[in-house]
Amino acid sequence: MNEKIELLVTNIEKSIIGKRDVIIKLMAVLLSGGHVLIEDVPGVGKTRLVTALSESVSGSCSRIQFTPDLMPSDITGFTMINPKTGESEFRPGAAMCNFLLADEINRASPKAQSALLEIMEELQISADGVTHRLPVPFMALATQNPVETYGTYHLPEAQMDRFMMKISIGYPDPHEEMQLLSGNFGKAVKLDPVMTLEDIIDLRRQADAVRMNDSVKSYIVSIVTATRESEYTLLGASPRGSIALYYAARSLALINGRDFAVPEDVKSIAKDVLAHRLMLSPKGKSTFGSSEAAMADILAKVPVPTE
Repeated sequence: MNEKIELLVTNIEKSIIGKRDVIIKLMAVLLSGGHVLIEDVPGVGKTRLVTALSESVSGSCSRIQFTPDLMPSDITGFTMINPKTGESEFRPGAAMCNFLLADEINRASPKAQSALLEIMEELQISADGVTHRLPVPFMALATQNPVETYGTYHLPEAQMDRFMMKISIGYPDPHEEMQLLSGNFGKAVKLDPVMTLEDIIDLRRQADAVRMNDSVKSYIVSIVTATRESEYTLLGASPRGSIALYYAARSLALINGRDFAVPEDVKSIAKDVLAHRLMLSPKGKSTFGSSEAAMADILAKVPVPTE
């Protein structure tokens, strides 16, 4: 593994035990300049994972608890008149930071959720005809609970498509849970930063320099095309999805210490990048039950390039 990324992953593991594969996926999103949706049941460490990442990098972090009364201006900011000078001033909202934690994102109204669309896609805020650029790097990390639907608002497909990945943490195995009980993992642990924002920007440049030959690019196109032509889907992955898979695979190659991407980089991360972009047909729902299972079936059928 890349030495700097290994240091960051190890630091996060001081707070999150036994979930290195999830942390590595989070690193791939970070190096790709994308955003991540963490969907899982309560109590498995969704918020702690995000907090551990923000504490491990010396950048600014804001947390928004998404509730039905949340206003878009709480996220984006607003323009007001300064009573002393009589001039209009922009007061930044919570999004003016490096790491934005949108906790329980599906509990806010669609009006508040839509405030994130421009932020996530264009990395800017528009208020009263004036555009305000977000700090670099910027990353939105949202969490949601998939089992409790009372008082929640389903995220529209347009917003789901803006998340590079949707990942789940999952329950720990018995050995890992014994470690949780034996250590201080039940208490809040403050982590020291091990990486600067300049380090993140430099790693992103290195990820942009990772090579991917045409056979691997063709593999990405074949997977995305299969999601659109499958009889089990009503809506396949968008071109934004194929671009996200391209960037995520290159970032994963860098994480694994290579300057070139291979088909395994694509296949190992394709389900996390594409599954949440699919809309299953009635036949797909009855056959697979979930987009993740349908995506796994597609990946098993698409031939992997050998050259």
